[in-house]
Amino acid sequence: MQRLYGVVSFFYVVLKGVKMKSKIDMTQGSISKGLMKMAFPVMATSFLQMAYNLTDMFWIGRAGSRSVAAVGSAGFYVWLSFAFILVSKVGAEVRVSQSIGGKNFSRARDYARNALQMNFILSVFYGALVYFFSNRLIGFFNLGDQGVISMAVSYLKIITFGMVFSFSNPVFTGIFNGYGDSKTPFYINTIGIGVNLILDPVLIFGMGPIPAMGVQGAAIATVLAHLMVFISFLIYINKGKGVVKALELHHKPEPYIMREYMRLGLPVALHNGLFTFFTMIIARIIAQWGPLPMAVQKVGSQIEAISWMTASGFQVAVSTFVGQNYGASQPKRIKRGYATGIAMISVVGVFATLLLVIFARPIFSIFIPEEEVVKLGVDYLKILAYSQWFMCIEIVTAGAFNGLGRTSPPSIVSIAFNAMRIPMSIFLSSESLLGLNGVWWTLTITSVLKGLILVGWFLFMVKKTEFFQDDKCLEYGAVAEEKEI
Repeated sequence: MQRLYGVVSFFYVVLKGVKMKSKIDMTQGSISKGLMKMAFPVMATSFLQMAYNLTDMFWIGRAGSRSVAAVGSAGFYVWLSFAFILVSKVGAEVRVSQSIGGKNFSRARDYARNALQMNFILSVFYGALVYFFSNRLIGFFNLGDQGVISMAVSYLKIITFGMVFSFSNPVFTGIFNGYGDSKTPFYINTIGIGVNLILDPVLIFGMGPIPAMGVQGAAIATVLAHLMVFISFLIYINKGKGVVKALELHHKPEPYIMREYMRLGLPVALHNGLFTFFTMIIARIIAQWGPLPMAVQKVGSQIEAISWMTASGFQVAVSTFVGQNYGASQPKRIKRGYATGIAMISVVGVFATLLLVIFARPIFSIFIPEEEVVKLGVDYLKILAYSQWFMCIEIVTAGAFNGLGRTSPPSIVSIAFNAMRIPMSIFLSSESLLGLNGVWWTLTITSVLKGLILVGWFLFMVKKTEFFQDDKCLEYGAVAEEKEI
């Protein structure tokens, strides 16, 4: 452990040498520059994470499509864990950003401390649940291949040993993001991603005295990477850096803050959890075509992440922007910030559509070279390509709602249309209609509808809410902000 601590300390010293202003005050100055400064580190972290995921799929894909199917099925429960993480993460981002906007720094620290305490309890609960019921959880998919099932169960059990770390790191990131500091989480998460990139091929295929461990090696690499990130955050905090300094985690949780987190985080967590559950049901529908479509969905969703990970960066930026300006009572600036965020993410959405339509085959074949799987993968990418812009504007709009502390509308829209995917998938995937491609078209159609409806809801809310009708903001301010953009 001392050596591990020393390695992380070395990385910290290196990253500390990069002189940048961490905290961003988004209640003043250029809107577009503020959003970019906030979004870019989050996007960079997301792209690094995507690079890891794609590299992970590259190496696992070289071990065969059955290995990809095993990791893909187990990965659903890793994905489901994020529903528990979001309860405290969303609450921390909203309340920390609003506290910072109102210049109440001590309250921001209280919110940060309680988020980490709640998150620790949830990580222990979920990790134990998944470990002891892993066989039944994987059995849900009816994979029909005992080798794939065995690999999936093994992968899942190993992952549970890092649950405390994988739960805590997003919450640390959310706290810093709410503070307006997205650079520090970027630096720290870069360490973990780098560790993962190095360990993956070594542990999956073996090197020197290290035996080849296949999917178990991929799981171990992931756990060690999460551990490195966790230790890095602790080192940074112990040095008294940022809003999270002197958190005093030994203090008892404050019940009313916990209730606030439940109110703010539960809609988003429920949305995320049900999204994962509905996706698992769809995966079970896909499984009737065998394990290959499971591999296609796993790899295809990672490739498709080029757009939604970018959008997630802007979601954090818009959420923080709206939260700080809501705390500072600047409604006109909120409206301009939202419009700017939508304009920026639209470029990404259009680019992603063109990329997936034109280069579907060469991109997918990088990860799984088997021709039968590549054909299925090309269909997946081309069909999902048409939903990319709508998905992007949905994600950014959800960030705007979150910044206002109104987390229910995005959850309602998402839950409703994600639930619709199950009967629609069954109908469109019938042999008399589209077969397997009917599932992919279901995902695209519902994404389009979610984007359109959520944006419409937000614009209607802005038009009808008294806060946004406040005419106390001087015309000078509106003109000045127009020039900033």
